Amino acid sequence: MYVGRDMTELSMTPKTDWTEKELAYFHHMFQQISPYLSVEGVTIHKEIVNEIINRNGLPKMEADWTSGTRLQFD
Repeated sequence: MYVGRDMTELSMTPKTDWTEKELAYFHHMFQQISPYLSVEGVTIHKEIVNEIINRNGLPKMEADWTSGTRLQFD
């Protein structure tokens, strides 16, 4: 479960001020609903992807005995 700022608050915040967890969560969410997005939703998703690219991707996490390889959003 995602615990953090909702899209209402984040829509008024520049993408450069979003955390990696917020970018990862909303990128994943928009990927899941991409067939149903309006033009505005597609634009927001592109902005999220561009911000991830500008940051040279999300941090790579190596798996160990306590965690997996995916960034956990909650």
